[in-house]
Amino acid sequence: MIKKPIELVIFDCDGVLVDSERIAVRLQVELGAELGWPLTHDEVVDRFIGRSKQSICEQIAQRLGEATAAHWWDQLVRRHREAVGAGLEPVDGLPEALVGITLPVCVASSGSHEKMRHTLGVTGLHERFEGRIFSSSEVPRGKPAPDLFLHAARRMGVDPAACAVVEDSRPGVQAARAAGMRAFGYAGGLTPAERLVGPGTVVFHDMSELPGLIAGGDDR
Repeated sequence: MIKKPIELVIFDCDGVLVDSERIAVRLQVELGAELGWPLTHDEVVDRFIGRSKQSICEQIAQRLGEATAAHWWDQLVRRHREAVGAGLEPVDGLPEALVGITLPVCVASSGSHEKMRHTLGVTGLHERFEGRIFSSSEVPRGKPAPDLFLHAARRMGVDPAACAVVEDSRPGVQAARAAGMRAFGYAGGLTPAERLVGPGTVVFHDMSELPGLIAGGDDR
């Protein structure tokens, strides 16, 4: 079967555009220890990274109750904003990679619009994607369901089969595959490469590789 040429590149935000996942994991470990659910770094990556607020809060509520889940999330949002404000950088090599990608681009993230305005604004990336930023709050189901990526493709007027997704989490690449899109799994962050591997997915470790992979329409 001949693949359609790539017409749109959909970027996840945290861990792909901005180097915020390390902050989020550290804060989740801290909150778990404070609120009665001790979690290791790897457990946080496996359970929470790439997932929506609803998914994360449901997991916490099952363990600690809804009131604690709500408090946990409020604390996470406050502390994350403070940490981001103190210093956040784009993912290493990302600004240069964006220059090398000539196709239309957009963002589709599990984070809220408010969070993305802040993180993308702090790192100087918001203008690059303004008007083409989509959040899981806009769809019924978050990743690993395909809803968000299909929503982004529809809003951008592109056939899902002509979309490529750049993700750094297991739920993210699963969502891309479920949407019938090619996935480029960035393994230069927190998620081990073996968790990103799958059909229609190219795993890479350095953002400098991405423009060439996109231009080549690599669909291994």
